[in-house]
Amino acid sequence: MSDALINGLAGAGGGIIAQLITYPLQTVNTRQQTDRDPKKTKRKLGTIEQMCQVVKHEGWGRLYGGLTPSLVGTAASQGVYYYFYQIFRNKVEAAALARWKKGFGDGSVGMLSSLMVAALSGCVNVLLTNPIWVVVTRMQTHTKASRISKPIQSLSVTLDEAVQISAIEPPPYGTSNAVQEVYDEAGVFGFWKGVFPTLIMVSNPSIQFMLYETLLKKLKARRAMSKNANKGVTALEVFLLGAVAKLGATVVTYPLLVVKSRLQAKQVTGGDKKLHYKGTLDAIMKMIRYEGIYCFYKGMSTKIVQSVLAAAVLFMVKEELVKGARLLMVGNTGLINKVNKPP
Repeated sequence: MSDALINGLAGAGGGIIAQLITYPLQTVNTRQQTDRDPKKTKRKLGTIEQMCQVVKHEGWGRLYGGLTPSLVGTAASQGVYYYFYQIFRNKVEAAALARWKKGFGDGSVGMLSSLMVAALSGCVNVLLTNPIWVVVTRMQTHTKASRISKPIQSLSVTLDEAVQISAIEPPPYGTSNAVQEVYDEAGVFGFWKGVFPTLIMVSNPSIQFMLYETLLKKLKARRAMSKNANKGVTALEVFLLGAVAKLGATVVTYPLLVVKSRLQAKQVTGGDKKLHYKGTLDAIMKMIRYEGIYCFYKGMSTKIVQSVLAAAVLFMVKEELVKGARLLMVGNTGLINKVNKPP
């Protein structure tokens, strides 16, 4: 098994576990980002309060709306990202080593090269998996419709009829409904809504991995110079490095994430035109005009908690899975060599 495939599978596994742990926070954050009413005067609910409101009015299931396609998207995204990241990084490391042999550089991958590797991997990931995330956003922002299918307009409606009307449940909103809704709105190209800001958002994991690799490199160098030279980087240290790296990347790129969520959420085709976005630039201009700069940072505190926790868990789990896979491969190789060793 190649090193790229090991990293890809480990990244997918780590991403799934991180997603399962932090998904309710992600759902609430998406709703905060796509809240388009600037005239609300009531007190803004905190993250925990909003989660409680969703559970109270829509049930526990809504906190996990779109979980299935999200897990598929996470596994695909992390798998694709880490697979191509490792391939590109191997090529960059080989090039750096070749330059070192010719007397240029120290043989290590620099910060700019790490940034380019992360950016290229991110672009491949975005182009391949954007349709999944459009569907996930629709399912996260879908709210349960009113249970009353028609208003009680006449006193002639009996009590039994009123009870029956109020008991009617709207049909469940699943993946197929979200897919059909996107297709009906904009056809096949609708599944690539928000792809432009998402491609720009590649800078988020790029910054994240640049910071992570830089911090990890410094930690290993410091460890090598100390008395603990034989002690490797622990899971807790990887967790903390991942958290710090993601925090820095999220703060810088959050406004783009809000624009992406607005574009991928269900569009208002009639009525108030300020709630309908024709594209990325139109969305940005209308958000500034009608809601102010503040709207680009809606739900940022929730996102920081969710993304930092998810990234930290992902990095920790991925590194442990990679270590386990490599140890397993070394063990199997040793066993094969022992069996094939001539007497």
